[in-house]
Amino acid sequence: MSPDSPYWRCLPATRAAVLVDAADYYAAARQAMAKARRSIRLLNWAFESRTRLNPSSDERIGDFLKARAADGIDVRILVWKTALPIAATQDWFPLQDRRSFAGSGVKFVLDGHHPFGACHHQKVLVVDDQIAFCGGTDIGVDRWDSARHLDADPGRARPQGGFHDARHEIMALVDGEPAAVLGEVFAERWRRATGETPPPPESAEVDVWPEGVAPDFTGAMVGVSRTAPAWRDWPEVRESESLTFASIAAAQRSIYIENQYLTSPAVAEALARRLTEPDGPEVTLVSTSRAPHWFDRMTMDRARGDFINRLRRADAGGRLRVLSPATAGGAAIVVHAKLAIFDDDFVRVGSSNMNNRSTGFDTECDLSFRLTSEADRAAARALRQRLLEHWTGRLAPIEPRPLAPLARFIASYHIGDPTGPADSFRLGLRRRRLETEVAAVAAGAHAVWDQPAPE
Repeated sequence: MSPDSPYWRCLPATRAAVLVDAADYYAAARQAMAKARRSIRLLNWAFESRTRLNPSSDERIGDFLKARAADGIDVRILVWKTALPIAATQDWFPLQDRRSFAGSGVKFVLDGHHPFGACHHQKVLVVDDQIAFCGGTDIGVDRWDSARHLDADPGRARPQGGFHDARHEIMALVDGEPAAVLGEVFAERWRRATGETPPPPESAEVDVWPEGVAPDFTGAMVGVSRTAPAWRDWPEVRESESLTFASIAAAQRSIYIENQYLTSPAVAEALARRLTEPDGPEVTLVSTSRAPHWFDRMTMDRARGDFINRLRRADAGGRLRVLSPATAGGAAIVVHAKLAIFDDDFVRVGSSNMNNRSTGFDTECDLSFRLTSEADRAAARALRQRLLEHWTGRLAPIEPRPLAPLARFIASYHIGDPTGPADSFRLGLRRRRLETEVAAVAAGAHAVWDQPAPE
């Protein structure tokens, strides 16, 4: 594990908001992009040009962005050059996007500049370098859902028929200097992928903050944290991992986490340390009951059982809850959010999962908000309460299943979940690395434990 600082940059934002579920994000994103006067820049794991940001409209985001480019807006989209097995499960969206944007003013690039087996996982939208969205939500035909998570919501209708799963998403929105820093994150990725550095947008007088989005925080210090694997001449970055351990160590009263994957043995050990303390924080984890795709069920779900069992062994004080949500009809809600709230004064939203890949193999980007005013802390409490009320009547405990021999092997060696390029195809090295990391956390010897929170 890395002794990196938890932050690449830490700057004040005049306004910041947390958007719950893709319906709110898509509506706010369209408003902001419609106001753009200089540039629209998108980083995504997946991007589908036929996505409807408003399911009651026939407008597709590809057509909307082409129209914006025709207006003179510098529109750039950088998407992971998706591995073929994954592209096949996503209706071959990279090929569809290339066809959709061919001959238009939209600059669309597939980015394959990463170690073999890794992926670009950041989800960022920057408008005029004035405001930026960052979190866990991609632009896709199977992402939209409202906070109601209805069993048969017409907004979740698939283009090919039927309905996609109910999904829970989180995005953060910031303005000012942190937004400009996320513009730098995009520019660096664009330069690595194309050799070209996009010009910074000229100053625009128009406020592109979306109407109807009230700021949750008005005086927060915003940390920007990244993950990037070592590759060719580019150094490894593990800021997001450091942020995870520093914030778990600092929590005094409560840790509330929503995350798609709970597999990292080192994170489990860090949480277990806090649960063994007589007066440690309460820990609430919300995740999907069962991964929607077969590969994740075979790999991530197997390792999650060990994660949960480690916490249960440590929970002598009964302060642990590990829960999954379902619709009113009993269907699993896919928890794709990556959010954490610590003591109602530190909020994190980003793309990082609580798995090994997100610590040093995939590219990630996360925002964290240090809240010092009583108004901002009250907003964080309201956000946590809103999320808990959002789940009222929907949550049930996650019960790990006993593992057969093959499943035990997959979980023990974390198949599909490397810690970095060095162990991506070396299972023995991966297991030794994970055992070393767990021992370091258990001994309290992790270098990031002394890293300060942003002031």
